[in-house]
Amino acid sequence: MLPPPPPPPPPLMLLPLLLAASSFAAANAKATPPSATAAAGARAGSPAPVPTPWPEQFHAVIFTNLTESGGRLQLIDIYYDWPKGRNLNLIHNQLSGDPTYNVEWANGTSYLFDAASCWTFHFAVGLLPPDWMKARGAAYLGRGRLDGFDCHVWSNFLFARYYEDAATGRPVGWNFNGMLRHVLSFEAGAVLSDSGKWQAPAYCFNGSNADAPAPSPVDQLIRRGSGSS
Repeated sequence: MLPPPPPPPPPLMLLPLLLAASSFAAANAKATPPSATAAAGARAGSPAPVPTPWPEQFHAVIFTNLTESGGRLQLIDIYYDWPKGRNLNLIHNQLSGDPTYNVEWANGTSYLFDAASCWTFHFAVGLLPPDWMKARGAAYLGRGRLDGFDCHVWSNFLFARYYEDAATGRPVGWNFNGMLRHVLSFEAGAVLSDSGKWQAPAYCFNGSNADAPAPSPVDQLIRRGSGSS
């Protein structure tokens, strides 16, 4: 039997993440820190911007460069479906062929599987709601630039930095424990049909790896990107 795939990252990350590696390495270097002046103005009494809630359903394409942490490039299709309490990440590791599936449900259950193996996990956070930035007490850090976009920047329990385009309110990227992810496309209202992609295969329920303990979030991301088990 093939070794199981590496465990999943926290939900969505939302989340729930893609072009030439060289261009995005340059984009990473051009991320500027938030403006201290803007953040100070908010603390002084000026109303801080409110994070734009996610649409209840959307499709996003995300690029991640994990090479500096010993991993690979990743391209992730995220299908977020709040009304049905579910989120799907189709994870395409560099030169890996078929994607790995990560299906997350509102009750905190998460399945990570490919054609041969499956891991099942439970996370206390569960599926993040559309207004999770506001509900989870995001702190406004000011204005900053990422990938050439002028952004509002927030931080909370999950993201060290969350970048939102100041002009459109769309997410531009987020930094999770040093892992910078870039949003290449964001389609509000896009829905993935009730296909087999949502259903974990039968071998996810044979008891061999159910309720596996989840490793640290950083270890999850590094192991997935490197292809190690």
